[in-house]
Amino acid sequence: MTPPASRSLIPEAPASGWSEWQRLPSAETFSPRVLAEILDGGQAFRWQRTSDVTWLGQFGDGVVRIALTAEGQLAWSSPSSLTAHVGPALVAYLDLARDSRTLADTLPWRSDAHLARCLETFPGLRILRQPFGETLLGFLCSATKQIVQIKQMVALLADRHGAPVLPTTADRSSLANRAAALGDPSTLNPQPSTPFHRLPTWPELAAVSEAELRACLLGFRARYIHQTAQFLAAHPGWLAETEALPYAAAKDRLCSLPGVGEKVADCVLLFGAGRLEAFPVDVWIIKTMAARYGLQGWKPAQIAQFGRVHFGPLAGLAQQYLFAYERAAARPPV
Repeated sequence: MTPPASRSLIPEAPASGWSEWQRLPSAETFSPRVLAEILDGGQAFRWQRTSDVTWLGQFGDGVVRIALTAEGQLAWSSPSSLTAHVGPALVAYLDLARDSRTLADTLPWRSDAHLARCLETFPGLRILRQPFGETLLGFLCSATKQIVQIKQMVALLADRHGAPVLPTTADRSSLANRAAALGDPSTLNPQPSTPFHRLPTWPELAAVSEAELRACLLGFRARYIHQTAQFLAAHPGWLAETEALPYAAAKDRLCSLPGVGEKVADCVLLFGAGRLEAFPVDVWIIKTMAARYGLQGWKPAQIAQFGRVHFGPLAGLAQQYLFAYERAAARPPV
């Protein structure tokens, strides 16, 4: 059992109905900027920042708060009724069994000056290991959308079609009060009386009409999600089988689903299956590979192949550094 973190090192005491703050079993340290990039930088879509150093998020059946201690280590707290399973699940979700700095050091930064700048700017950046089915759903929502819009769609899918996470009315009431205390409850959930819902499973989504999906701001993506849900409901075990396949075979299978192209498949495998050889290519990566590596006019598939060859078996980790750096460079100075 990880010992509780000292309250003096955490910016807030635990809320009523929540567990004591506990340190995560990792010696790695993070800056607020890097933690924000990990949780809200395009890998996952269910995290809300509640202060400079605290976050509220969901994955699977878990609800959790993460905070940075004064030393930059991670601490966590969850609703007391969920604590027993949230702790181990969070360790897996953050992939804390792998040391991110050791992994980053194996990237070719010594011969790649731009990659070296990226690593220096975001030390400790890591790849999350999210539930595979949830990752697929999130990235099916992502086509031509910005992160904030994807988060809105995912939140609506959970609120309208996912089951409440907490089993008792007392738990839900306590957390509704907590959501209100953190600020505008609508930023967390438009139904503050039951503020935390898990995402619907694929069989549950199969029972939702395309029109109801469109009402979650999905637009043309509703058709793809509806068709994918029908297929996955009719083929139980397909996702688990796909997740267990080698990278190339898993990618081919994912690309057979409606609305899944190479970029979405690579995102799902990188962020939902830990396939660090995946190299997703979106507009930001096209931009950085053209400007920093001279690949103007290259097609996405060619860029992805270059990325896997140049950056090696951890190409996906390099991609996340490149992605974070390029987005940060495009922001106006504060």
